[in-house]
Amino acid sequence: MNIQFNPDREFDLIAIGRACIDLNAVEYNRPMEETMTFKKYVGGSPANIAIGSSKLGLKAGFIGKLADDQHGRFIEQYMRSLGVDTSNMVVDEEGHKTGLAFTEIKSPEECSILMYRDDVADLYLEPSEVSEDYIKKAKVLLVSGTALAKSPSREAVLKAVQLARKNDVKVIFELDYRGYTWQSLEETSVYYTLVAQQSDVVVGTRDEFDVMENVTEGNNEATIKQLFNYSPELVVIKHGVEGSYAYTKNGETFRGQAYLTKVLKTFGAGDSYASAFLYALISGKGIEAALKYGSASAAIVVSKHSSSEAMPTVAEIEQLIAERTETADQLR
Repeated sequence: MNIQFNPDREFDLIAIGRACIDLNAVEYNRPMEETMTFKKYVGGSPANIAIGSSKLGLKAGFIGKLADDQHGRFIEQYMRSLGVDTSNMVVDEEGHKTGLAFTEIKSPEECSILMYRDDVADLYLEPSEVSEDYIKKAKVLLVSGTALAKSPSREAVLKAVQLARKNDVKVIFELDYRGYTWQSLEETSVYYTLVAQQSDVVVGTRDEFDVMENVTEGNNEATIKQLFNYSPELVVIKHGVEGSYAYTKNGETFRGQAYLTKVLKTFGAGDSYASAFLYALISGKGIEAALKYGSASAAIVVSKHSSSEAMPTVAEIEQLIAERTETADQLR
């Protein structure tokens, strides 16, 4: 099964949600208490996916709200410099600030993120600031789960989803669960389920699907059985180093192997996976290829210092896939 996208659209993908600042520790293998230097990048899952998609050659746009400060201007300028359309990024006029994420790289297995997300501009995107004329120019609307955590951003996203469905725009829901922005698991489950049921493609880790279903140790069969009663045509469930599974509504199952690599840090994998997976899907390469592209892209980004700046090109992804395929053939 291949998902059909409307070909007569100006944008391949428009993402909605947070764009913030990542401050990644320059000094590896030490706790943040002892870290003295950090390097600044654009961050935030939907922003990273828009950047990654643009670097892969897709025409990407972004809907979000930026603080009226130096960080907000840096984000807009950086995204625009990489080809992301920023015409629907709104500047906040009420003094809200840019979200900050400090990252700690203790070891490849021990990475943590210290988030400053109180009163951040991206969660103040108003429904009135979401344009139907803009959304209907896209093949895909990419929704990030964190944008559902608070009003008015929550209502802005729900409006965007309604407009996408009205205008034959495929809705891709990247679960992107960040516990610190939510009041409770029950609240998260309500809004994640609401959006997942209206989406065409749902992507997340097994843990994130557990949060959506408000269960512990959920299983893939139960997840897809429930979701396929609604709009989704494709559900992608990631299991870390065990790889990922893609399930289609017509009963197909695809298994994607994880590409093992020399890991520097664990964050950024999900965003790079999503951008390359969507690139392959939108380009008509099929679901099996999309799983390979996603895994290869994730492997590249976790081996590098940043998330947004490390987003690979198509050539880099295809080179890694070719190398790993050749190695696998030699081992047979």
